[in-house]
Amino acid sequence: MFVAANLKELCDVYRSKPMAIELYTLILLAPFVLILSVPNLKWLSPFSLVSNLMTFACFGIVLYYIFSDIQPIEDRPLVGTLYKFPLFFGTTLFALEAVGVVIALENNMKTPKSFGGSFGVLNVAMFFIVLSYVGIGLFGYWRYGNGTKSSITLNLPPDHILSKVVQGLYSLAIFISYGLQGFVPINIMWNTYLAHYFINFKRPWVCEYLLRVVTVLVTFVLALFVPMLGHFISLFGAFCLSALGIAFPAIMEICVLWPDRLGYRRWVLYKDLVLILIGILGLLSGSYSCISEIVRELSLPSSSNHSVNVEIQHL
Repeated sequence: MFVAANLKELCDVYRSKPMAIELYTLILLAPFVLILSVPNLKWLSPFSLVSNLMTFACFGIVLYYIFSDIQPIEDRPLVGTLYKFPLFFGTTLFALEAVGVVIALENNMKTPKSFGGSFGVLNVAMFFIVLSYVGIGLFGYWRYGNGTKSSITLNLPPDHILSKVVQGLYSLAIFISYGLQGFVPINIMWNTYLAHYFINFKRPWVCEYLLRVVTVLVTFVLALFVPMLGHFISLFGAFCLSALGIAFPAIMEICVLWPDRLGYRRWVLYKDLVLILIGILGLLSGSYSCISEIVRELSLPSSSNHSVNVEIQHL
């Protein structure tokens, strides 16, 4: 959805009649199937490196636009409404989705011991991810306030060359990273649940590639039916990552340490129970708020245009 939204912003300037975002989404279907068909993580790594370099180049250009006409911080509300906090919570949790991709690297590293530790791959990678989210989120809201859109690239002047460069590069970076993002779920679904059903097939790889095509189709159907990028990000974070990123790890820690390794006066148990409660509350409240906002947007008279320029929910 992100790539389609930026591609629309990039191309509609040169068209006498703007094209619907659904058509841009359908145009991107075949390229996304091809990038997800790359089965080896080693083949995906160079693409990921190029994607990261393009992303950081885009960050530099975006920060240039942000600081070129930044407003006094006193003009911005520092705290949002309580009603929209679950949307913010879901968007924040969405940042954790990179953890699953990073963790999958451990099994494919030449020296897996380098993965953990204070300055291991996991901590270093998450440090830069958190720094990027906080920096762009903070300064983006400082510059554009309540007019901040679901992607900061959509706030850039549409008639500037640098804006087009950012939208093009960032869309290409997200497109390239799609294969890496899909590596973990495809690997789990195929190797854990499906591969043994096709062990007697002459060409089991055909079934695996069919799974990859179906996975892309599912994501594209979701994008077509709910083309509101900001709300979709919040819904994904609240519905999936509040459980996978907060509640389930706490449950697993209790199961592993039960009953005699829970620390002094079982403080680990109480800590994990609090995390489980936060995860459940985030899942319920965040999902409800996101679905309510999606229904409200779709019920508006202008919903047929499926605008993706939704204001990002802030704290």
